[in-house]
Amino acid sequence: MKITRSVLFVCLLVAGLDAAAQSELKFNKRFVESEDKWVAYRMNDDSTYTFGFIYIDPDAGLTSDIAGDFKIAPDGHYFRVKSWDSTSLKVRLEANKVLVAWIPESKFEDLKIQAIPEWLKFYKTDTTSVNHLYKWGYRYNGWGECEKALTFLEKALKTDPEYKGLKTELAFSYNCLRQYDKAISILEDLIKQNPTDSYTNKEYVYALVKSKQYEKAAGSIRKAIELCPDQTYNGEMCYNLLYEYYANKDIENFNKWVKETKKWYSKNERMKASVEAMKEDLGKK
Repeated sequence: MKITRSVLFVCLLVAGLDAAAQSELKFNKRFVESEDKWVAYRMNDDSTYTFGFIYIDPDAGLTSDIAGDFKIAPDGHYFRVKSWDSTSLKVRLEANKVLVAWIPESKFEDLKIQAIPEWLKFYKTDTTSVNHLYKWGYRYNGWGECEKALTFLEKALKTDPEYKGLKTELAFSYNCLRQYDKAISILEDLIKQNPTDSYTNKEYVYALVKSKQYEKAAGSIRKAIELCPDQTYNGEMCYNLLYEYYANKDIENFNKWVKETKKWYSKNERMKASVEAMKEDLGKK
């Protein structure tokens, strides 16, 4: 079969238009980056894209309201091939590494969608209270989006600096962002007020360890173990300090803290395996 240059040109033109249409969907956004965004999921086997609106349910967390499926025409036009308008399909999302594409605003009209769905208002009745700001900051910290968490927590601090748990959560953000001096400044005051709070002590020890204040961290761990009724974080605190001694090849202090850490890792096989690997690497049998 002979293909003329004109036919070849038309084929290449159509292919080019299709490629341009596809390129508008950049699958480079995680769920946690997509609050209040229309997103498309990876192409299905039938060349359609499932799409929906991602929002945060105050009780359930990250959620996608699935709107339907669409295809992209060679000219770049989006058109629905399936719709969930009459049936609400909500999917709870994990803060994982799955990547989605933000749908360009220029395509909203094609899909007959509003930038902000009418129903979202029922989830936005409280967006300025300290409780809301704290919850959103707490969630984003939990997802590892600490910089975004700060935008909520710092607003909350201006509203009510004494809100329960707020300053510790703020310190968590600072630790996450390696701003240890800021975390220590907050946490030292909190521990003076309530020396028996295990979560506050855990964050304080972490900040001290990461800022290489090892002796101070060691003393704080011992004090927390003595004073805090909740023993949840005892193993984690010991392990964090132990790891620093291992990384610095400080065998003397490593050996001291192996004994202390062993008291707390009996129910944590992963921690136990890690400690054993460090011991072996340092030549301690």
